[in-house]
Amino acid sequence: MRGVDVLSSLPAFLLAVVLISASPGPAMALILRRAALRGFRATVPTVLGLELGLYAWALLAAAGFAALVAASEVAFLVLRVVGAVVLVWLGLQAWRSAWREHRAAAGGPLAPEVPPAGRRGRWVAFGEGLLVQLANPKAAVFMIAFYPQFVPADRPLFATTAVLALLQVAIELVLYLSLAAGVARAGGWFRRRRVRQALETASGTALVGLGVRVAVSSR
Repeated sequence: MRGVDVLSSLPAFLLAVVLISASPGPAMALILRRAALRGFRATVPTVLGLELGLYAWALLAAAGFAALVAASEVAFLVLRVVGAVVLVWLGLQAWRSAWREHRAAAGGPLAPEVPPAGRRGRWVAFGEGLLVQLANPKAAVFMIAFYPQFVPADRPLFATTAVLALLQVAIELVLYLSLAAGVARAGGWFRRRRVRQALETASGTALVGLGVRVAVSSR
């Protein structure tokens, strides 16, 4: 895009970021489940972890590391396997919670109430978001293909990418935290036993499905 000023391509960049951020994926599934069951405050660390992972991938792409990962069969395979394992593990955790709710509804031991998130819970939520984003091989491929379209040839690649990535992070923070706040407002309804069981089953299925998709996908 030689000769094209960054500002002139900014509207297209903003539109692309909004559309990409609103598309279903692991991040959306993670945010919806946590906001519904844990509330808004407990979801904030998850969103921050996801955005830190996204920003890290953007910088790695600008530095050329993401291209090496995408080009290396071994590195891409390892990242794909790790990403699939993380998503499937999160999905199995959701299914386990749904099974507990089912047993409680059938007269078995009562399912424990969702505990408030303490400091350890916040770090766990942050780590989940960060790990889901960093272990996503598609993130590396996406960053390599996406950001160069909006960086003019006469501008420094790393610095311009860093600024654009900050803008994307800011947009996604607004979108994801607004989504989390909206879902959390209905938290009382989501935490009803039958609704919680259905939500855990659905989110678990979505996460496992996404994990399988990552495992079998190619570049």
